[in-house]
Amino acid sequence: MPVGTFDAWDTAVLISILVISALIGIYYRYTGGKQKTTQEYLMADQSMTTFPVSFSLMASFMSAISLMGVSNESYEFGTMFCVINIAYVLSTPIAAYLFLPVFYRMRTTSVYEYLERRFGQATRLSASLAFTVQMILYMGIALYAPALALEAVTGIPRSWAIVVIGLVCTFYSTLGGLKAVLITDVFQSFLMFAAIYAVIFVSAIKAGGFAAIWEVAVERGRVQFDDFSLDPTARHTWWSLIIGGMVTYLSLYGVNQTQVQRLLSVRNLKSAQSALWWNLPILGMLSFSTIFSGLAIFYYYRDCDPVLEGRIEKRDQVMPLFALDTMGQYPGLCGLFVSGIFSASLSTISSAVTSLSAVTLEDYLKPLYKTIFKRTLVDSKSTLPTKVVACIFGLLCIGLAFVAGSLGGVLQASLTIFGVVGGPLLAVFTLGVCTTRTNQRGVLLGFLASLMVSFWMGFGGPKPKPVTLDFSTSGCSNATALLAHAIELNANSSPVVIEPHYFWLYRISYLWLSVIGFLIAVVVGYGSSIVLAHFGKAENTEIYLDKYQKQLDYDLFAPVLSRRWRRQAEQRNNLAQDETLTKLTQQ
Repeated sequence: MPVGTFDAWDTAVLISILVISALIGIYYRYTGGKQKTTQEYLMADQSMTTFPVSFSLMASFMSAISLMGVSNESYEFGTMFCVINIAYVLSTPIAAYLFLPVFYRMRTTSVYEYLERRFGQATRLSASLAFTVQMILYMGIALYAPALALEAVTGIPRSWAIVVIGLVCTFYSTLGGLKAVLITDVFQSFLMFAAIYAVIFVSAIKAGGFAAIWEVAVERGRVQFDDFSLDPTARHTWWSLIIGGMVTYLSLYGVNQTQVQRLLSVRNLKSAQSALWWNLPILGMLSFSTIFSGLAIFYYYRDCDPVLEGRIEKRDQVMPLFALDTMGQYPGLCGLFVSGIFSASLSTISSAVTSLSAVTLEDYLKPLYKTIFKRTLVDSKSTLPTKVVACIFGLLCIGLAFVAGSLGGVLQASLTIFGVVGGPLLAVFTLGVCTTRTNQRGVLLGFLASLMVSFWMGFGGPKPKPVTLDFSTSGCSNATALLAHAIELNANSSPVVIEPHYFWLYRISYLWLSVIGFLIAVVVGYGSSIVLAHFGKAENTEIYLDKYQKQLDYDLFAPVLSRRWRRQAEQRNNLAQDETLTKLTQQ
């Protein structure tokens, strides 16, 4: 429900941020190459430096979802989620040195071109379609989150907020291409940090220091780092956060079109790897800061939870409500906070729009054009269709945002979407870069099987609602809050509680979805590849450079493996030459 309005200073700050973002798009439309080629529009002419790319990597996915979702996570469930940062540390070298060099050697616009070279066109199309569905669903969540925030803070209907954010983002993404998106990501990243630190410092001022916030969090059971349970139905444990976090991270930063497209926009492989490493501390800083902001908000509402009080409907709105309640005495500060939320969403949606444009052009339009007209679509004629596609995806995002609210909390909903599709996609690429025995038919069987199981587990139901930590209404003064508190106490003291029955797979933590999908795709894909090859039902000629299937195409595999296989091949050749020479000498 709306609970307040902006003043003139807040409105001015918000409008300024939106105008600056739009102006960046206009600037890159009329400077440089003026976005006349798809190489500049989709790949920034591969001229970007490490700094903007590293910030863009963070902003692409850890945006409004992080600012609102992670903050609310620590507010409702405690600090256990911060363990996922260990997964980020463990996964970064895998993404940087296992997957990235393979894509960088190919220098393709669409990452799914690799799958066609490795397996065949059917694999490329299947993976590309799965990515498209994944990103379209995610865009809806990413746009819905800040619209929810604006509605809670200003009273402006979320429908208007969705339209405004969506149109601004579509405008500068369509006009300025990847260069505009990368630069606005840097600008918007600083605003995201500003919003988080505004929450933390305002709460610290009211608490009399950071120590008071921490003490209350410890006293009320919000500080949790010790859940080592092996129960897969436990929402967050060390194992689910690290293992599930690694698969999710690699599916995003290792093989996802949105991130790889950014990494390929820099000058060389070393710079791309540096960007990935620099992204790690930026991502960690945002993660820990956002988790602490949830504790800071909890300190303020520790004795009067706003949901139980009836001021807001969902706890996803608690962060913007805090901004309204505490930042009004500082002119423009509440506007800066909402601008940070807006910026977070803008960066995510613009990243999705550019990546979907690249995939649509390379994986759908060009093959279709070649099939119909029997010739290749030249670069000079493909830029305009790509911009039209970008605009269409932006408008589609606006439509999907209106139904995103039915998916639950923004953090869990977004990670569920990435887990359902990301795990199977990561498995396909892993089988491609790490094995030589897998073939297209086997991999497709594994991919489709894992997608069916993952979607069933991710979106089937009914599912139990996660159990939150305790909240208090002892400090509330109105009758509604007192009534809610009495009902809560009565429910907790009831001697008989009938638990509804939930199917076991529906009770598994959402973090295991990506892991299960990954394992099913790997096991079924590898096993069926061997079986099909054994019975002569599948071939694997794509990995060889010669018709005799003797010379491997080492560029298709991870560097550590291709170097090993190359040495083994050289040793076999040398041994064969020595044997031949010995026979000739004996004769």
